Amino acid sequence: MTTVVLASASPARLATLRSAGIDPEVQVSHVDEEKLEHDHPHLTPQDLAQMLAQAKCEEVARTRTETDQIIIGCDSVFELNGKPFGKPETPEVARERWALMMNNTGTLHTGHHLIYVDPQGQRQATSAIASTDVTIGELSEKEMDAYLATGEPLHVAGGFTLDSLGGAFVQEVKGDPSNVIGISLPTLRRLVNECGLTWTDLWSQSAKQTQPLGSSDIA
Repeated sequence: MTTVVLASASPARLATLRSAGIDPEVQVSHVDEEKLEHDHPHLTPQDLAQMLAQAKCEEVARTRTETDQIIIGCDSVFELNGKPFGKPETPEVARERWALMMNNTGTLHTGHHLIYVDPQGQRQATSAIASTDVTIGELSEKEMDAYLATGEPLHVAGGFTLDSLGGAFVQEVKGDPSNVIGISLPTLRRLVNECGLTWTDLWSQSAKQTQPLGSSDIA
């Protein structure tokens, strides 16, 4: 069975893959994202996300010698008014960005880069960008203070989440919602197919044995 490796420390990406039936190994890359961004100041938000995703994937791939494995690298950048917004890292920066984002629509770009090493050791790479429009609602000062106090918005692109505490502040999503979480499942499936693999073959054994919910199981 093909080994799937996620070159990301993001718990949201890992949880999204597991919910979709794929239970990857996690090997975090040590790419210096800030240096790469600094060295390429004129990249578009889309190109920046793709460059970082590729760098993470390739860095992990260089350390692995196994065959029949697929390595997934992702990176997300939020674009608002033509400018890229990465991880705020501090409450002050997050607050400034939220002031710009409230009652506004931006685009979450996620770069995806896959490297597949087949059973014979032949390597194939493929990549794609997925973009989703996100409209943020308006937060009261009390809501903003409480959200910032959790620390959640400091370490995610754009300073918000869809699948956790920030989800209630997202007014509208146009496009693939999994992309906003940080990994577009439809995009990933297409790239997996381009490598000559079948998405369902990557499902874990436990996923294949999961029984679907019946109508009586839904409250």
